[in-house]
Amino acid sequence: MARPNLKRMIQGLEFPLRAPTRPSGVDHPAIKKRTGTDYDTAWARRYGARVARSAILDGVFRPAVELIAAPRVEGLDRVETINEPVIIAANHRSHLDTPLLLTSLPRQWRHHTVIAAAADYFFTNQITSAYAALAFGAIPMERTKVARRSADLAIELLRTGWNLVIFPEGGRSPDGWGHEFRGGAAYLSVRTGCPVVPVHLGGTAKILPKGSFTPRRGAVTVTFGAPLRPEPGEPMRQFNPRIEAAVAALADEATTDWWSARRRRASSTTPPLTGPDASDWRRAWAMEGRRKDRRQPQWPKL
Repeated sequence: MARPNLKRMIQGLEFPLRAPTRPSGVDHPAIKKRTGTDYDTAWARRYGARVARSAILDGVFRPAVELIAAPRVEGLDRVETINEPVIIAANHRSHLDTPLLLTSLPRQWRHHTVIAAAADYFFTNQITSAYAALAFGAIPMERTKVARRSADLAIELLRTGWNLVIFPEGGRSPDGWGHEFRGGAAYLSVRTGCPVVPVHLGGTAKILPKGSFTPRRGAVTVTFGAPLRPEPGEPMRQFNPRIEAAVAALADEATTDWWSARRRRASSTTPPLTGPDASDWRRAWAMEGRRKDRRQPQWPKL
């Protein structure tokens, strides 16, 4: 006895027993994405998630960072009087940077701060997206182009009292030297009026360099700078170099001393974050020399 053709039987059924037909010329609705810049992080800023993140930061990340990196935090006195949301702009060398910076923030900022994280790296699937949002308070941010959704979310959070950490270089450096700053921090500051706090993270590339997943013990520095604000009418393209120069001056301060760094900044001779424009071996040699150039403070002669 021949078996009935199941496909023909289904095709003979009518709606709602089978999917409705679609008239020709009518496009299928776009499927809503749930990753990348479309990932909804609002749940990670609700009370329960904030309590969990607080426990992760103080109970897991802080002891781990202390054990691995023994951070020395400088310059907190420069930001202790700020009572408004801030944009924290830091250099970026390692995956250690994010937990190090979050656990080094002043207590009044630590648990009310979000991280602008690369959408194409941390928000590629549901698992990594949920982890980044919960553990770090991360929000997805495009780093290759200006995305209205990402910018609008960051502006909304700043205006509702959240602090924002942003790495203006857009990614980690493979050789320890930096990249030129992109304009994200400057743009958000101009749009919202929030001050930018420059921060330099030193030594993290040696502990957990790009491409490595096994940290090595070492010492790091976290240096906070005085807040910066755009001058009245100052455009983003002029404010952005000032932010980069401030972080470069903090790097100089961390590797030499406060007085020498101030003198070089006043004379516009601060070494750039991007390092020398030279061959790879010359850049590597210069980076090693900079790591060893930790002199005793040289105070002005009275």
